Amino acid sequence: MPVFPNSACRIALSALLLALPVLSIAAPDSARDALRDDVLGATLAGEYALQAGRLDEAAGWYLDAARAAGDGDAGLAERATRIALLGQDDRAAAAALALWRQRAPASMSMRAAEATLALRAGKERLAARQLRALMLDPDPAGWRHALSVIATGPREPETSAKMMRRLFEAGAVPDALPVWLAFGDLAQRLDQDDLARQVIAHIVERYPGEPRVALLRASRLRETGDLAGARAALQDAGDAALIVPELRLAMAAEYDALGDPAVAEQLLARGPQDRRIQALRASLLAKAEDEDALTRLYDELRRDAGDPDPSLRLLLGQVAGFLDRHAEALEWYESVPGGEARLQARLQATNALHDLGRREEAFEALRQLQADGAINEDARRAAYLVEGELRARDEDFDAENDAYTRGLADWPDEPSLLYARALMWERRDDIPRAEADLRTILVADPENVAALNALGYTLADRTERYREALELIDRARVAEPGNAAIIDSYGWVLYRLGRLDEALVELRRAYTLQKDAEIAAHIAEVLWVMDRRDEARRYFDDARRLDPENRSLQRALEKTGA
Repeated sequence: MPVFPNSACRIALSALLLALPVLSIAAPDSARDALRDDVLGATLAGEYALQAGRLDEAAGWYLDAARAAGDGDAGLAERATRIALLGQDDRAAAAALALWRQRAPASMSMRAAEATLALRAGKERLAARQLRALMLDPDPAGWRHALSVIATGPREPETSAKMMRRLFEAGAVPDALPVWLAFGDLAQRLDQDDLARQVIAHIVERYPGEPRVALLRASRLRETGDLAGARAALQDAGDAALIVPELRLAMAAEYDALGDPAVAEQLLARGPQDRRIQALRASLLAKAEDEDALTRLYDELRRDAGDPDPSLRLLLGQVAGFLDRHAEALEWYESVPGGEARLQARLQATNALHDLGRREEAFEALRQLQADGAINEDARRAAYLVEGELRARDEDFDAENDAYTRGLADWPDEPSLLYARALMWERRDDIPRAEADLRTILVADPENVAALNALGYTLADRTERYREALELIDRARVAEPGNAAIIDSYGWVLYRLGRLDEALVELRRAYTLQKDAEIAAHIAEVLWVMDRRDEARRYFDDARRLDPENRSLQRALEKTGA
């Protein structure tokens, strides 16, 4: 598969692609046939089709390129297979997979694609054998590939659950704690409560006293609504989890997810301290609105204030800000010595000035950073982004727009500034301008996944240009097929196209990968439209628990009246 790693190569590719509409669409059959026999020509035609979001054509061209390349090139066959699977073109996927199998028969990713195609074709026994072989392969990558196939490969979540149960009952899960933990986590994310319960019971019996098992149990109980049981499971982890820093952090995250940020902070306070742990403690106490405990932490940190450590002074400024001691925060930021930390302090000091009501001083400080040619460009660009955020907080739309416009005058077509301005336009319901900024990013970088997904989702959510949205989202899916946000966008555009059953499958797959309020709200709205109101309310409740202020949730509640 050809790779175009830098801007010069992308420009060269774009120039070649400009001629391809003539070759691949307008040309007579003989010209298209000739192009199919040429590896480079067919590959470029495939890329052009991919740029246009036509996955079926792209898979066909890549399959032609793979055939023309001969036995030595497995990459083109792999690319054709992956694109065909994403495009739900099982026939093309089977043809491309046959080539891939010939050229890389031992490839773990090829064997995973085989299992995916078998599941798509309804050949569950064959898929089960292939998944079992992956699970039991001595290479640790095998079981990871198998679980990835189960999570994202089938068209229906019920098929995923069925495959997991078959592997569990056949004893095909290797006797290793990381495998069992991942297996149990996936069962839980697929909402298979009975299977998850059986798996966790097996793990508890097999690995008694293991704190990671207690964490898994706690997570399962929390997601089923048994918060008291989840807290009890965390207590079962005991002090053993405190010995390993990663487990201590994981336990704190679980307590935070249970709505107990103060308990999470107390857990972090019980072990060795470093700046990262102290910063997490501060943020948890701020979230818990525990001013007394936050003040104690602040006093604890101030005992070492004679130390010129830049990270300590940055942290002191942050904690002072949490306590609404903005004047003290400003003093700490101004006391940070030179170097990279000093730039961060200068940026954060503008927030303190803004919170003190000294807005003009804050914006003047940002303008000085923006004009300072002695500092690195990342910090200068960040100063424009911070100004935009502060102007948005002031609800000063014109000034926010001006900040991004001035930044773009210094860095024309800078993606981060264009992206921020596109989000601003979207908030202001100016979809044409949001689209224009996202398309400007894509002109310079046609493979910018964030821009592809953002534009596709925006068109699906805020316009009726659903087909165009689907093409953009399909391009993003090819680049990152396992990205939950992109899968959510795909499910949402399918919903807008009226393909409700397909939409629900994709949205649930996204929610399996990432528990997110926006995804939950999307699932709830689709279920509501399908007149499955009780299920919809459960997902609305999930969304409220995750982020009650989420804009997509608010729009869905308003639309449905739930």
